[in-house]
Amino acid sequence: MMPESTPVPVSPTEHTALVEAAQRALAARDQSGKSGIAAAILRDGQTIAEAENEVHLQGDPTRHAEMVAIARAAEVLGTTDLKGCVMISTLQPCEMCLAAMRFAGIRRVIFAATQGRVAAKYFAFPHLSLDDFRHGDDFDAIGGVCEDLVLHLYATGEE
Repeated sequence: MMPESTPVPVSPTEHTALVEAAQRALAARDQSGKSGIAAAILRDGQTIAEAENEVHLQGDPTRHAEMVAIARAAEVLGTTDLKGCVMISTLQPCEMCLAAMRFAGIRRVIFAATQGRVAAKYFAFPHLSLDDFRHGDDFDAIGGVCEDLVLHLYATGEE
């Protein structure tokens, strides 16, 4: 078993980005074709990409907010190497999104609603945990931040 590292606390910039993502998630739930899930990518304390879930809007099951944000960040930076970036999400990223983050080199994720408090539909492989996506101590996942702002969106899976 690898030694656990202590995650770096959530910075004021990361907290603000999560509050802004929650506001976008709340607005998106009322927009045609969108779902109330939002994400952002930060680099050096600046938001470089924002996204909402576009699965129904695009008819593509991979267009989760985190996946859209990763694609937009890669476009902005002109590279698929997103080392040094931080993922912000209103919902604990699913297994697909966590894998994409790891492939992109994102080693920190801060999210609001946690898997144990939301509808099961958001996770295709519920037996996998955040720890399954850690490689030693190079990945910080901090959940439950501002959870009260969005938890009601995901409680029943009807966001």
